[in-house]
Amino acid sequence: MEKREIGKSGIRVVPFAFGGNVFGWTIDQATSFNILDAFVDKGLDFIDTADVYSKWVPGNTGGESETIIGNWLKKSGNRYKVILATKVGKPMADDKKGLSKKYINEAVEASLKRLQTDYIDLYQSHDDDKETSLLETLETFTDLIKQGKVRAIGASNYSGARLAEALKVSWKNDLASYQCLQPEYNLYEREHYETELEPVCLQHNVGVINYYSLASGFLTGKYRSEADLSKSPRGQGVKKYLDERGLKILTALDEVSAHHKTTPASIALAWVLARPGITAPIASATSIKQLDETAKALDIKLSSADIELLNNASNY
Repeated sequence: MEKREIGKSGIRVVPFAFGGNVFGWTIDQATSFNILDAFVDKGLDFIDTADVYSKWVPGNTGGESETIIGNWLKKSGNRYKVILATKVGKPMADDKKGLSKKYINEAVEASLKRLQTDYIDLYQSHDDDKETSLLETLETFTDLIKQGKVRAIGASNYSGARLAEALKVSWKNDLASYQCLQPEYNLYEREHYETELEPVCLQHNVGVINYYSLASGFLTGKYRSEADLSKSPRGQGVKKYLDERGLKILTALDEVSAHHKTTPASIALAWVLARPGITAPIASATSIKQLDETAKALDIKLSSADIELLNNASNY
């Protein structure tokens, strides 16, 4: 199976990242275990989560996703089979947020404990913390790499300018540098990434692990009218896509997926995978059937005509 390197980290992954935000939110531990078992059985190896997942659920405090993954790793013995990515920086509490040395050192220990592992393959800044100097943050990450607690670092939700600045600070001070960026990117949300972020990533060989690859499920074709929004807890999040352009994209996905005898979801992911500089799109699943459908993207080779059709439908 094809593998792609995360930036210049030396870490290679199958170009499909499982989005761990669903663990402890839309699926319980038992279902999560079944999906993770199926994920590994398929030869897939890249799991992305964050310490703050899924704090937004009533009764949760954050850390639920990491805890479920950690319990699965312990039960399955599959730590050596997966590349584990998590994040730090989003508020876990009023005094637990950001990218200061003190907080990162506290947060990494909490993540390692929940994940029941002694190292994190990819540790990512979940948000740009403008109150902490880039130098302090990158020095702290460098120390974690030297200690063997982290293998590589990445950034999420950074602007192109701040990512470029962070890379410059790393080079100037001989520090570990961000090997990847985690931006929002999909067939509907193209403009910000393609105009501001992609040029920086391509210039500096920064890998891209994009989230909302299926636009919160919209690109699966499941939501085609406002009446469909009640189909899942995430339904209201896709209401903004139900416009003329969104429906045009779904029509193009229907056409290409019919040609390839597959689903709109797998075509939407295959389109992302065909974009230069993409390391692995993130996609979650709440059933093994969904996982099977989205993972088919890895076997699809879109023609230039397919890509042109999808690009034209989603022009911004």
